[in-house]
Amino acid sequence: MRKKIAIAQFACLFAVLLSGFRFHMEPKAGAPVQADVCIYGATAAGVIAAYTAQKMGKSVVLIEPGGHLGGMTSGGLGYTDIGNKYAITGLSRDFYRRIGKHYGKFEQWTFEPSVAKKYLQQYLDEAGIRVIYQNRIISASKSGAEIKSIVLENSIKPEARTNQTIIAKMYLDCTYEGDLMAKAGVKYAVGREANSDYNETINGVQLMKGHQLPDGIDPYKIEGKPESGLLWGVSAAKLEPNGTGDKKVQAYNYRICLTSDPNNMVPITKPEGYDPTHFELLARLIARQPERKALNDYFIWSKMPNNKTDINNRNGFSTDMIGMNYDYPDADYKKRAEIIKAHETYTKGLLYFFGHDPRVPAELREAMLKWGYPKDEYVETGNWSPQLYVREARRMIGSYVMTQANCEGKEVVKDGVGMAAYTMDSHNIQRIVINGMAKNEGNVEIGGFGPYPIAYGSLVPKEKECTNLLVPVCLSATHIAYGSIRMEPVFMVLAQSSAVAAVMAIDSKKSVQRIDIVKLQAKLKTDPLVNGKTPEILVDNEDNNVSIKGNWQPVKKGGYGPSFLATSESGQNGGTVTFTPEIAAPGNYQIYVYFPKVAKPASEIKLSVQAGSETKNISVLEKDIIVEGQTSGEWYHLGKFNLPKGNASSVNILAEGASGAVAADAVLFVPVAER
Repeated sequence: MRKKIAIAQFACLFAVLLSGFRFHMEPKAGAPVQADVCIYGATAAGVIAAYTAQKMGKSVVLIEPGGHLGGMTSGGLGYTDIGNKYAITGLSRDFYRRIGKHYGKFEQWTFEPSVAKKYLQQYLDEAGIRVIYQNRIISASKSGAEIKSIVLENSIKPEARTNQTIIAKMYLDCTYEGDLMAKAGVKYAVGREANSDYNETINGVQLMKGHQLPDGIDPYKIEGKPESGLLWGVSAAKLEPNGTGDKKVQAYNYRICLTSDPNNMVPITKPEGYDPTHFELLARLIARQPERKALNDYFIWSKMPNNKTDINNRNGFSTDMIGMNYDYPDADYKKRAEIIKAHETYTKGLLYFFGHDPRVPAELREAMLKWGYPKDEYVETGNWSPQLYVREARRMIGSYVMTQANCEGKEVVKDGVGMAAYTMDSHNIQRIVINGMAKNEGNVEIGGFGPYPIAYGSLVPKEKECTNLLVPVCLSATHIAYGSIRMEPVFMVLAQSSAVAAVMAIDSKKSVQRIDIVKLQAKLKTDPLVNGKTPEILVDNEDNNVSIKGNWQPVKKGGYGPSFLATSESGQNGGTVTFTPEIAAPGNYQIYVYFPKVAKPASEIKLSVQAGSETKNISVLEKDIIVEGQTSGEWYHLGKFNLPKGNASSVNILAEGASGAVAADAVLFVPVAER
């Protein structure tokens, strides 16, 4: 009996303590919230930033203007834009490892929205962080160049009496819009710079062939009659000269999660506000290319686990709502809500059109009707993503501006605190009339370069403007450079770097512009998971501790990191590539080898692992290397090995006698956490 009473008393005490904790995180109006670090925006970047600062011993307040956790990472973008896995480090990479563990793999870059949200929430739970949802910034108070406080209003029912004040030493803006940055008086850009502004070649107006409408599609309501007016979605704007700057913004859309599982499906019905005239141009496109009868001809229809999708824009008329978002970056909250709702109506209407409009070929209609909204996703918001894909809004004009030259490796910064590797990418920006035809303008997709460093200076404002703000999402970059950097995994990397920098600025009592960059870089390298444990060891083919024997040729694209080595298709005279790690902490390590895709690969790859004085020979079948998602290679698990301190261990990739080409790229040694 006494035991039961004691348990009941403990339960009551725990409830009181929990109630007090909640009160601290969600105070009554008029009671300012104070913290070391204020993070505005619970995107995936915001989550990683909050976790990092909290694990480094600082108090954190994490604010989300809406009700959704994780931004685009949990908002439908499950087909992760990677570019090159080598560029994804620290907690960002750890996130994709956690996703991998969920699906029974080492890493996973394709996933369901709810799974992404689950593991982002896991970071917050581990750090004891609760999000203040449905609160948005209305003002920022500064003393000189230092933010002293910000004021929030309730996003659902804004009233002055319920406003909240946040007081912090450091602030991070992790939103896609950059509202905190703007309220703090930091200069920013919207739209496209002219090529001449930063000595670029693919910024500004660009009329290219990607995601383009074919020739001959009439843009007028009555074909052949300009006096009848333009079809919905076609602008009367004139085509400016190539490279001309403007204030127009690349198209937004929704990354759509559907399911083909009948037991988990909500049918796609006609949305309120549906207007079939919005799809007249699409009907003309379909009629012009009758040979295209698959959904993949009109959408990037990427399959996700458990019969779900991540659907993205494809070709001339798709999920991108071109030209309808120009006001969004600087709009007030009411106007933004209208733009978001218009995008939702358009996208749901597009799906309904494909399933029901008689102008759509029967094959396409039948294919669309096999899909519906998943019952187990976005259950709080009617099975529809609450996150519009805001690809680009404001971009800070900071201490350093990343440009096309940085992407292409023509300028290499020394204060790098993260990497990017994706193609310089812009979605279409306007749909106009050219030579009497409807055409899209603004699409750019130019790559061919390896991973490159992102400057710390691009994460901080100019010192005269603000001394205690970091901006890892709306960072300082031109439109075209931002198109390469703006990927969710990279935002997470930069958010971790920003949070570490914020902690260093607090501890050293310096502005964010004056912290020790070398120490920041060292901290990110030696403690990538912010837990003080031995980091994994990567040995890349370009490292000094790799020895090469035989005829191996460097390949500059498609590997892990800047390059990989490969033999000829015959495999003759291939020899051996030996990867030798420097083991600082002896113990058990899981060893993985990265295999990129090669033309005419060998059906079997022979390796040997030297673990101190012991040797193990391993054969890897090419058919067992399964590459998924937007990537060109995959890690293959060799096993767990006990490795002594020093350089007495190695992994050898053998090519002699192989039936085809063999690749040697990178080897990863992951320390095993002993219980």
